[in-house]
Amino acid sequence: MFPSRFHKLVLCSVALASLAACSPSPDNKPPAGAGGPPPAEVNVMTVKAASVDLTTDLPGRLQAVRTAQVRARVEGMVDKILFKEGADITAGAPLFQIDPRAYRAALDAARADAQAADQVLQRSQALLSARGVSQQEYEAAQTRAKQAQAALAKATIDYENAMTTAPISGRVGHALVTEGTLVGRGDATPLVTIDQMDPIYVNFNQSESELFGLRQSIKQGRAKVGASLNVQLLLPDGSVYAQSGKLRLSEQTVDVNTGNVFLRAEFPNPQRELLPGSFVRVRISQARMDQAIAVPQRAVQMNSNGAYVLSLTPDNKVVPTPIQIGPMSGDLWVVTGGLSEGTRIVVDGVQKAKPGATVKPVDPASPAASAASASMLASSAAAPASATSQQGR
Repeated sequence: MFPSRFHKLVLCSVALASLAACSPSPDNKPPAGAGGPPPAEVNVMTVKAASVDLTTDLPGRLQAVRTAQVRARVEGMVDKILFKEGADITAGAPLFQIDPRAYRAALDAARADAQAADQVLQRSQALLSARGVSQQEYEAAQTRAKQAQAALAKATIDYENAMTTAPISGRVGHALVTEGTLVGRGDATPLVTIDQMDPIYVNFNQSESELFGLRQSIKQGRAKVGASLNVQLLLPDGSVYAQSGKLRLSEQTVDVNTGNVFLRAEFPNPQRELLPGSFVRVRISQARMDQAIAVPQRAVQMNSNGAYVLSLTPDNKVVPTPIQIGPMSGDLWVVTGGLSEGTRIVVDGVQKAKPGATVKPVDPASPAASAASASMLASSAAAPASATSQQGR
């Protein structure tokens, strides 16, 4: 009986303690630890004016600097294919061997005929002074010797063309014929294509209206011509190609059908990463603005009223701020109005930053944030060592 009565007393004491803990305090304040969720943590940046390059992203297509379509220059049967498809070759490398026997025989005959004609010419020249032959006979021997030399030259070229070689250095494609194919009959049969890929061209177009707007900005003093035209290549995954390019051509006429101006840039391609025919995007810097405010593209939101950013008050409350945006500078929007220096705006975590809510701002560029990040890394590195030390004890 006694143990049962004792257990009931213990249970009642625990229940009363729980009720006391859950009941409000006399001054109607919530108990400690019962507050709302902590403020959302967001990455912010402090707006500053600086010089920025004005850029334009345009679609383009890669093109080999030189492309050679190798064709059969003589008629015959393909005996051998002498290259590895897809390999890099140098100019003059052998590609196809066309059956050379008929051309070798024609060359031997032409060589013998040229030698005979030359001997006749030499005898005629010796007899001409002794009046053993007439001037007319001597001139005929001269003509015959020249014709024989011309026939010998043609036979030599035909024999050499039976071995098809690479006209340029580059990457060779796949063979368009196989051994045993009769080529060169009636037309010059295509055999293979060679592309010179380093460097490589990218062709793109820019609308005349964009160029006109840029010229007007420069004329009105809002922008100025950049010191150099910087050209970058954006790969299909959105990354920037490691090597910068050079603008090689900007036509001075507008296409009447499209209203565009044709441009061409050249990029180094030592690793053959860029393939002719691929579609890319070109980022070209054509002007510069001094003391302009630029913010990351991901920080700019859009609604029916236009563009806006989420700015922070001194007490870290979120306020939507309408802005006017202008041209791009890489992945930054140039803000032409609505934003002043020193304003803090949300860059990452905009989904968590509700208007009117209080947030916890983190500026990755600030020294304090860098020190906190280094401290966290040091703590995580020291934790395993501490655990190992305790296990050793």
